[in-house]
Amino acid sequence: MATPIEFIFDFSSPYSYLASEQIEPLAARHGRSVDYQPMLLGAAFKATGQPVLVDVPLKGEYSKRDFARSARYAGVPFTMPQPFPIATVGAARAFLWLKDSDPARSLAFLHAAFRTYFAQGRNLSENPVLADVLRQVSVDPEQAFAAIAQPAIKERLKAQVDALLARGVFGAPYIVVDGEPFWGNDRLPQIERWLEKGPF
Repeated sequence: MATPIEFIFDFSSPYSYLASEQIEPLAARHGRSVDYQPMLLGAAFKATGQPVLVDVPLKGEYSKRDFARSARYAGVPFTMPQPFPIATVGAARAFLWLKDSDPARSLAFLHAAFRTYFAQGRNLSENPVLADVLRQVSVDPEQAFAAIAQPAIKERLKAQVDALLARGVFGAPYIVVDGEPFWGNDRLPQIERWLEKGPF
């Protein structure tokens, strides 16, 4: 059986959101599944010494234009959220908890969370908003918040982020196909060709 496509993301990454809306049909066309893995970009920025993209002079203003244009090109609803970026620790922990306990629901949560922030512009870092996302996918928020407050899930996310950094992951989306890394939503055409014809 073909290995899953690794899709490493941060819930605060616009390009992760755009790619998440396209990667599953792409994978299915080539008999692949998608293994979603949350990342905390703050840790990557610290490791690389890079600032948040929108805070880079000149480039930051362009990036906002590119987010919206890339969304229109892909036919994906997009609203530049405020505030941006946000802390996504809570959402990442909730995703990991659901991935362990109910994988199918974790996928529904992932898409609902991304769309809540980037299509509706609602602040996913706020507990009432996160609770609403959980309810959208039929998860009891109280149960989820109790679960993600446990040391084990906190340590799991930390260990995962450390492991991803050790593998060289520096941004999101970071998509790995049979060991070959592709960084960015704009690499989807390369991924499609790789899956169709093999390495190039």
